Amino acid sequence: MMKSLRNTLTSTLSPTITNMIRMDHTAVLETFHQYEIDTSPSVKKGLVNTACIALEIHAQLEEEIFYPAMRTVSSDKSVLEKSVPEHNEMRRLIAQLRSMDANNPAFDYTFMELMRNVLHHVADEETTLLPEAERLLGSRLSELGAEMTKRRLQLTAPRAGELASSTVRSFPASSMLVAAGAVLAGTYLAKRAFEGQGHSRNH
Repeated sequence: MMKSLRNTLTSTLSPTITNMIRMDHTAVLETFHQYEIDTSPSVKKGLVNTACIALEIHAQLEEEIFYPAMRTVSSDKSVLEKSVPEHNEMRRLIAQLRSMDANNPAFDYTFMELMRNVLHHVADEETTLLPEAERLLGSRLSELGAEMTKRRLQLTAPRAGELASSTVRSFPASSMLVAAGAVLAGTYLAKRAFEGQGHSRNH
């Protein structure tokens, strides 16, 4: 009974799988837009690592959950067929970036090449694949979103330290105080929300 209730709540509270994919795209592109050629190597490395981890997790989630669901309902598999090779090309560029020093002149070029590939991939998904999923998957969208949320937590947990370190490095020193304040405010608001829920259950 409790497990069923938890699953229902997760499905209700999770974004649909298509909206979750859009949010991932937006997050990676926002990280990309913070990258500037004259930024310090340390900040560049932090931004690139943040984007690369997000892309790796996103690609794995799509390959494990979204693409298999689409293969069962889509009659035109042309976008699906090129999606995994595009992911593999992203992984190749990510491996190159990880092996480079941010002072290397090729670092900027390689990151820009990665982002060009990402932009092309995002355009294909957002103009073709996601609208098709919303048309064909219908009531399964929230259920798949909940499945993706659960799997995301499993994939993110082992990399939480790496992600936190990259995020900290990606902030210029002048932004660190603002970032710390935002984190503290978010923690406080989340704590208040949970306390409020507990209080309402007790009445």
